[in-house]
Amino acid sequence: MTDVAPESQTTEGNARPYSVSELAFALKRTLEDAYGFVRLRGELSKVTHHSNGHVYLTIKDERAAIDGVVWKGQVRGLSIRPEHGLEVIVTGKITAYPAGSRYQIVIETMEAAGVGALLAQLERLKAKLAGEGLFEPARKRPLPVMPAVIGVITSPTGAVIRDILHRIRDRWPCRVIVWPVVVQGDAAAAQVCAAIDGFNALDGSGPIARPDVLIVARGGGSVEDLWPFNDEALARTAAASAIPLISAVGHETDTTLIDFVSDRRAPTPTAAAEMATPVLAELKAAVADFSARMHRRAARVVEDRRSRVEAADRSLKRVPDLLRLAEQRFDIVSGRLTAGLARNAAVHERELVRVASRLSPLLLQRPQAVQKQRLDGVAARLQPAVERRLERVSERLAALGKLYASVDPERPLQRGFARVSRLDGSIVHAGASLLSGEELSIKFGDKVTRQAVVDGDPAPAAAPKPARAKPKPTPAAQGDLF
Repeated sequence: MTDVAPESQTTEGNARPYSVSELAFALKRTLEDAYGFVRLRGELSKVTHHSNGHVYLTIKDERAAIDGVVWKGQVRGLSIRPEHGLEVIVTGKITAYPAGSRYQIVIETMEAAGVGALLAQLERLKAKLAGEGLFEPARKRPLPVMPAVIGVITSPTGAVIRDILHRIRDRWPCRVIVWPVVVQGDAAAAQVCAAIDGFNALDGSGPIARPDVLIVARGGGSVEDLWPFNDEALARTAAASAIPLISAVGHETDTTLIDFVSDRRAPTPTAAAEMATPVLAELKAAVADFSARMHRRAARVVEDRRSRVEAADRSLKRVPDLLRLAEQRFDIVSGRLTAGLARNAAVHERELVRVASRLSPLLLQRPQAVQKQRLDGVAARLQPAVERRLERVSERLAALGKLYASVDPERPLQRGFARVSRLDGSIVHAGASLLSGEELSIKFGDKVTRQAVVDGDPAPAAAPKPARAKPKPTPAAQGDLF
């Protein structure tokens, strides 16, 4: 605490006052010097993954709590994902936040405090991925029946790769491409993800062929050893692989997250090799069995056709007998046919004679006479009506002709009148409306039209005549009674 103490303590009144910043940063340096490396165990709470990549959290136990922060550069290197309620062991240094007068721990590493905590975190992650549908059987793809290239993602050293190669060599001759990765530790998950993405990125046009199926394999181990295969990013990468993937991590009793998202899970790496490849000897035996069955089937078909031909041959030898039998049936039927036709004609003849006695021309003449009589009656009634109708129409037509003649504009011209019109075709109705020098067109009764020009001024309009006053009635003189 030497940084906090005053340089010289004489009397209380003479002590140099510190500023708030000086005291806060002095305390910060003291904490960082005294607790530069701290290993802390507790339960995580108030975990916040900030958008800038930092993680802010609180580590607590039954009686106390301390704030913590994981800077963005350290988040990628954590072996587990910080989650609320997870019991962890962290390492870092204690520092202070001068702006808020709080102390906190800057976390550099983080690991689960026990197997129970790891399994609890795994169950939460499984529930999350299952809710997204990554475990659904419908999205799992079938494995190729006869793969030409198999991609194996595992450690290049150890018994796992030897067992896989040996098993594939015994069962099916194909090409095996090994992508070496570490299968334990913090870097394992990232390397396996890169291997899966790398195999999927191959298009087959280069020197390295694109695998038909992938195998992710690792031997058995503890929960901590197999923990990289419970990584969320690895599970999503395996689920998104376009190449069918077989998970063979651990022994039969070991289960990791990649087992649920892969297309097939193998209990052991050797079993994965058996899933990925058929047995060549079994295929040869199956082909041989199919060939024998085909030959047997063909032989049965040939034998059946031979039997049918022989039966037909035996029947052909009896052709004259068959023809005689048919001729006999034909003779019997033809004899019956002649007699039957004669009987049928006789029956129809008798029927015709019977009906002919009832037939007479009067049957047709009587309806015709009735119809003719009806038509004559209708014609007698219609003729006067038609004549009256024609007479009324003729009278109306004559009246219309007289009306047309009375309104014919050419008729007055025949009586010595003339029609005066202007050059625009309008009729002149009054001389007062004409102007001096205006050109006119005059049409006469012989249909000859002459041009004329108005001369002189128009005559003054005649003054209206005064209304004639009605004479007042004069009283009549009274007559003489005598």
